[in-house]
Amino acid sequence: MSDQRAPSSRQAWFGLLALTVVLLASAAVGFIAYRLLLRPTRVHATIAAPAKPAPGASGTEVPPEGTPAPTAKVPEQLPEIRLPGIDGAVQSLGDFKDRPLVVNFWATWCDPCRREIPLLKALRREHAADHLEIVGIAVDYPDEVRKYAHAHGIDYPVLVGDQRGLEAVNAFGMETVLPFSVFADRQGRIVTLKVGELHRDEAELILDRVRAVDAGTLTLPVAREQISEGVSRLRTAHASE
Repeated sequence: MSDQRAPSSRQAWFGLLALTVVLLASAAVGFIAYRLLLRPTRVHATIAAPAKPAPGASGTEVPPEGTPAPTAKVPEQLPEIRLPGIDGAVQSLGDFKDRPLVVNFWATWCDPCRREIPLLKALRREHAADHLEIVGIAVDYPDEVRKYAHAHGIDYPVLVGDQRGLEAVNAFGMETVLPFSVFADRQGRIVTLKVGELHRDEAELILDRVRAVDAGTLTLPVAREQISEGVSRLRTAHASE
């Protein structure tokens, strides 16, 4: 009798082991898939302006080969986005109206995103007379963003969203490419959208045109055209360095 039961016990044990392995593998695949969802493609490429530029002013550079195009038209106005800050309090982009704005999409795991942070802090300080505000939108886990912001002294508002952060990206007509920065004037009109790591000379050129638009000395279509041409020259210069 004992000889007949032994194979059955071994079979049951091996069956239980196989089921455990399958469950663990399924859990691992699910976790990896979720992490990949929050790790968008990183592209450091182009500058795009809102749709509907004036006749004769494209306002948009041609992206390098392989650069994903926006999933929809970049809106003319800042979309109504509401996300929690690192303190948990919900904020809206509308809370920063009547001042020029840079909305920077980033994540803690993104190298060029991290390199931009000292520049963004400096721009906010140096352009305080223009009431410039920087708003970071982190497409990342709230706990990781909170720890990183505190450790690196980020002193501008940071909003956080994992899945809702991806929805915020799409609201700007973009695929999930990080980093990218949106420049808006005091009226909340999107002047231009810079995809890829932001450099100081690019930022200063763009902010100079945003200031001129706010002052009424430059029209929005002309500002977009000058930004497109200027950033293209700067990118060429950076490539040759």
